[in-house]
Amino acid sequence: MTQRFRLPTGGRIDRARPLAFTFDGMRYEGYAGDTLASALLANGVHMVARSFKYHRPRGIYTAGVEEPNALVQLGSGARSEPNVRATTQELFDGLVAESQNRSPSLRYDVGGVNDALSRFLPAGFYYKTFMWPPSPRWWLRYEHAIRRMAGMGRVSSEPDPDTYEHQYAHCDVLVVGAGPAGLAAAREAASSGASVIVCDEQPPSIDEAIENVTILSRTTVFGIYDGMMASALERLTDHLATGPARLPRQRVWKIRAREIVLATGAIERGIAYANNDLPGTMLAGAARTYLERYGVAPGTRAVVFTNNDTTDATVDALYNAGAQIAAVVDARESCVIVAAHGRRRVRGVDLGISGGRRTTRIECDLVCVSGGWSPAVHLYSQARGVLRYDERLAAFIPDRCPLPIRAVGAAAGDIDVGRLVPTWSVPSSNGKRFVDLQNDVTADDIELAAREGYTSVEHLKRYTTLGMGTDQGKTSNVIGLALLAQAIDRPIPDVGTTTFRPPYAPITLGAIAGAEQGPHLAPTRRTAMHDWHAAQGARFVTAGLWLRPHSYPRAGESEDDAANREARNARSNVGVVDVSTLGKIELAGRDAAAFLDRVYVNTFHTLSVGRCRYGVMLRDDGMVMDDGTVTRLSESHFLVTTTTVNAVRVMQHFEYLLQVVWPDLEVHTTSVTEQWAAAAIAGPRARDVVARLVDIDVSNDAFPFLAFARCHVGSLPARLFRISYSGELAYELHVPSDRGMAMWEAIVNAGTPFGLMPYGTEAMSTLRIEKGHIVVGPEADGRTTADDLGLRKLVSSRKWCIGKPMLDRAALKETGRWQLVGLTALDGEKMPRAAKIVADPERPAPNPMLGHVTSWCYSPNLGKWIALALVADGRARYGETLWAMSPLAGARVRVQVGPAVFFDPEGARLRC
Repeated sequence: MTQRFRLPTGGRIDRARPLAFTFDGMRYEGYAGDTLASALLANGVHMVARSFKYHRPRGIYTAGVEEPNALVQLGSGARSEPNVRATTQELFDGLVAESQNRSPSLRYDVGGVNDALSRFLPAGFYYKTFMWPPSPRWWLRYEHAIRRMAGMGRVSSEPDPDTYEHQYAHCDVLVVGAGPAGLAAAREAASSGASVIVCDEQPPSIDEAIENVTILSRTTVFGIYDGMMASALERLTDHLATGPARLPRQRVWKIRAREIVLATGAIERGIAYANNDLPGTMLAGAARTYLERYGVAPGTRAVVFTNNDTTDATVDALYNAGAQIAAVVDARESCVIVAAHGRRRVRGVDLGISGGRRTTRIECDLVCVSGGWSPAVHLYSQARGVLRYDERLAAFIPDRCPLPIRAVGAAAGDIDVGRLVPTWSVPSSNGKRFVDLQNDVTADDIELAAREGYTSVEHLKRYTTLGMGTDQGKTSNVIGLALLAQAIDRPIPDVGTTTFRPPYAPITLGAIAGAEQGPHLAPTRRTAMHDWHAAQGARFVTAGLWLRPHSYPRAGESEDDAANREARNARSNVGVVDVSTLGKIELAGRDAAAFLDRVYVNTFHTLSVGRCRYGVMLRDDGMVMDDGTVTRLSESHFLVTTTTVNAVRVMQHFEYLLQVVWPDLEVHTTSVTEQWAAAAIAGPRARDVVARLVDIDVSNDAFPFLAFARCHVGSLPARLFRISYSGELAYELHVPSDRGMAMWEAIVNAGTPFGLMPYGTEAMSTLRIEKGHIVVGPEADGRTTADDLGLRKLVSSRKWCIGKPMLDRAALKETGRWQLVGLTALDGEKMPRAAKIVADPERPAPNPMLGHVTSWCYSPNLGKWIALALVADGRARYGETLWAMSPLAGARVRVQVGPAVFFDPEGARLRC
């Protein structure tokens, strides 16, 4: 899609570096130096969000951190981040963003019915509604509805793969803001010999080096605390597709300074008139920014609505860009916009005289509004600075502070607005007049709050949610308190302001935690056999909270060579692997079988005592959640195994269902993961080893595939399962954890004559990929269904289970879904890491992505590189040749698509 609204020249962008990105699945292009917002505007995308309460169409309103509307879900999977401001997110190649707070799509949002019902949803409606009927049962229903409505974005449930760090610094002078006033203050301080740190939230724009001055770009000071300590968030790699491995994503600076200079600028305000929230409505200063900084025309026919002189520069910029100026509406001359018109974008406005009834319609596709400017006093107020109301600006400005903190430039009120006539709203009955765009707070809501006695500005905030969004009311608070002052007939200074608290702008939880995560946050678990693994030279990796052997390298042997040796031996002789870390949950009770039928896609009430069955469970949305085995120990007693990383999650899922959803079921659950040490013995000689260990008949007739029995290993009571993760003839032995080492040593001793070798997680992964076994993680990444993974036959047609109704959604049945397949590298090439699948590697960007590799390895048993992948219409592509390519690694390999099972596709080896 061409950038239809990009100006032919101008802007601080690099037109030689085009960048591709997607928004709501559509591909667009921008340039290096763009923000996501400017790139969307360049492509003619104005509607980018739905409002929180009424789900009204919303567009880009500002060009900075104060943006209330353009909040997007950035990225996917573990790096998916909600509520990212499109106005501050720098564009990078491959950026993926989605709109939020809408269903099923941005254009057609069923939540829009809230707008039609808005007369029943005034400010404070929830306080009144949920007081009746006075019954806990009714409240639980309300709570469910409220929780479904709460929030605007989706937080990833996957572990954050990025790292964060904290840094400490000291200086004589900290300057916040690198505009003209901030740099002047920094130079003045540095010339006296003081050490200076300058923090600026914009990308680097200063080429010169200033002696004694350290400039931290992309750094937002979000709080000032006791002891003259300022906290700042530095975004190190958020502007990159993938950051260098050596760099953390973000860094929190804790800076102690002798003096702080605030050059934080000022924030433009809007004016509340009917339908002032339509996409295409923008602050005048923001429109000028898009024109001059990004070379983007936000509209072709503009109306400028103002009450001050600062919009003259915007009018000039629009004219110079070739836009038509339909009208300049000056409230100082009693001329106002009464209402805007349009559906998903402004198409015209009604002009009138203040207090008059007659209006004139003017067509336009852009409305630039300026109701004046408010100094950004947030940090000053956090430092216990006192504010005073300035009549000239109609805004609060810094007055005095008990600490050595001073504001300069626009932050101090040094703003040339010319003649300004305070204009907060325009009376109208033609539509809603929005004050807080993010929380859908209208001028009528503020009047209602005043009538109902909420005359304190702090009460107003909580009753209406004014200023409680991610923007913290930066464009709306002053308007709201001014309207409150009008409603209660008191001077604005008497009404005052709400309390400014950190953070000034949202920060990630990962940045707050810093390095206090991973092994530094939680205890490390070791299995009962850990000391034996360590003595054998095992190289350990972390799986969940557990340390597991990756491989057992011998002298002069690499880890990969060791893993390949172990995988070969498991297929040719016999191997043993420590599987104590697998989640183990016991369920007991009259309704245990019925409960499992509801949780898993397949049926378990028909499972015989002493038998095992593989099972898959779904999330509520139909996506695969976890897999594992279920063993019936007795008529009302089951053992469920889960993946290592999902052991706690599945246990919590079970407990939630039994306590909240189905409290009537008689089922008791107990996590026994730590109570049992477990070992899997796999390979053609596995039966020979097990026969020497246990006191029961393990022949194929007596103990077939998926059988279970209690037995003894010597004098140790044990549980024996005939289940296979490797695809080989295999058994699992479970003994109480305190006897785990004795069991392991007995296995090793019994298996030595048959060539037994221990193997680690890497060989286990290789065996898994060779067999195409599905394990929750790369393949079941939260976006795949049972059918996507080739497990549709497991879904019982005779019963209901969690997530099953969602499988009938049209989107989950349509062609083009990514399906699990196997890939074989051709031409003897190595499979690239984290490769995407394309049809033509020579095609320039954007190159359509057909899928991606999920798991890959060199198969020592097949002598070639293989991989599992999710590919569009994958099962229909068997035999087709595609390309796996990694732009980051600069690698590409020709691959052949086939079934996901590479080794022993009939499964004869595990049933022999």
